[in-house]
Amino acid sequence: MMNQDDLYQLIWMSRPLMQAAETVVEQGLEDTGLTVRTRAVLEILLAQDAATVPDIAQRLEIKRQYVQVMVNETLADGLTLKRENPRHKRSTIIALTDKGRALIQDVVRREKQLVASLGQDLNSADVKTALGLINTLIDRLKTGI
Repeated sequence: MMNQDDLYQLIWMSRPLMQAAETVVEQGLEDTGLTVRTRAVLEILLAQDAATVPDIAQRLEIKRQYVQVMVNETLADGLTLKRENPRHKRSTIIALTDKGRALIQDVVRREKQLVASLGQDLNSADVKTALGLINTLIDRLKTGI
């Protein structure tokens, strides 16, 4: 039988987990010129090849206007570029430049090395179970249970 107090604590532990993860990510970005936020934009573009600002906002689950600010930073730094969008004249497509692609690939490679060391003594089945549980909780919380 599920312990209600344990589940409550698990949900609330997500905040310190994310704060600790963000701190580690920030430390890993010190020599890159990226922020945690611009790094997130570049990672989405790496995974999707290119996207519009509204598409990126939807993936990050934050407001489009805030994503536009982050995208503007990546454009100014030469990490991304704008492409014409054949589907919409005013919503350009954002893509990585070679510089941006190389930078985010290096950042992700270093982060995966860190994750490998963090998880070296963790049981793979436990990690899969935790991931499944977290996904279930997210779905239920988003849909109002």
